[in-house]
Amino acid sequence: MEFVAVNDTFGESGKPEELMKKYGLDSSNIVEAVKKVMKRKK
Repeated sequence: MEFVAVNDTFGESGKPEELMKKYGLDSSNIVEAVKKVMKRKK
């Protein structure tokens, strides 16, 4: 299991795409989390 979430920070307002990227919730970060999990499964 790998957690993909907003770490202990205050929220901000802005465009959703920018906020997702800033807080690591965009697709590239999710893919990296999946890769980490898959490596541990081997």
